[in-house]
Amino acid sequence: MAQFSQRDSGYRPRPRPGFAREEFVAPAGAPRSRGETPAPRRAVVSAEPAGGLSDGPRTRPAFDELKLCGLAAVRARFARDPQSILRLFFDEATGQRVGAICKALAQAKRIYRQVEPAELEKVAGSIHHGGIVAVVRAPVLQRVSAAEPAAWAAAGEPVLLLDRIGNAHNLGAIARTTAFFGVSRIVIPDVATAARPSDSAHRVAEGGLEQVEVWLAKDLAALARELAAAGFEVVGAATRGATSLRTRPKRDPDAPRKPVAIVLGNEEQGLAPELAAACSRLVTIPGTGKIESLNVSVAAGVLIWELIKRK
Repeated sequence: MAQFSQRDSGYRPRPRPGFAREEFVAPAGAPRSRGETPAPRRAVVSAEPAGGLSDGPRTRPAFDELKLCGLAAVRARFARDPQSILRLFFDEATGQRVGAICKALAQAKRIYRQVEPAELEKVAGSIHHGGIVAVVRAPVLQRVSAAEPAAWAAAGEPVLLLDRIGNAHNLGAIARTTAFFGVSRIVIPDVATAARPSDSAHRVAEGGLEQVEVWLAKDLAALARELAAAGFEVVGAATRGATSLRTRPKRDPDAPRKPVAIVLGNEEQGLAPELAAACSRLVTIPGTGKIESLNVSVAAGVLIWELIKRK
């Protein structure tokens, strides 16, 4: 395979499928953070047929793909599942901070490449790429079976039920909040109107979707009843006609605390009536009254803190 010095004309032969060529060359005088390895300046690794390294049209893969934008999201995915990263694109500044990821991709014969900002924006499909885009295998969402409610109750772990949250940005913000507070399970309904963990949801989550499990439920109202029967306190958020969050229910001090399932409704319509009826109680977050409600992701943070973390 042809070799080039740092002073060559700039021509680079495309690597053949299954072969790799690496030149770990950092730009002269380039700053780098302590403990971080710069990405190969001219590294191109390929296990795919020749035909262009941009993330343009290609043969449809056997699995769904996501584009993760931003260093936090890419690092979180790499820490959790490095094998799921299929292709990586980054700008010059971010390349100084992803050497370990590039090295792993080189060993796996996966594509990684430094690109100009315009091309990175094209790959990401957004100007909000944060200097890096990883194309990854999208995880398959698990479906809640009849066994899960009892298992979750036995573990004493909280869960968040999202009733037709339609905005992917809200889903991402909620995932970031739940990950911050250590709530590791979100359930969404298996309906077309409910947002799923898309590219934009991952971008807003800042790595939060790598820290939580997202489950699908056929019927959220039925699941809420099953959770209550299994021992959960199922608390639904409402904007009116509910008890203030400041009002704490009377509890037997000797009784074990129940795990909590928080239920949040659609951004415009709130909780579906059947789901509201399935909740153990409904609460509202008190405010000044000048604004009717909070953004659903903010409400999620308030409720998690009040109902779960302060305990």
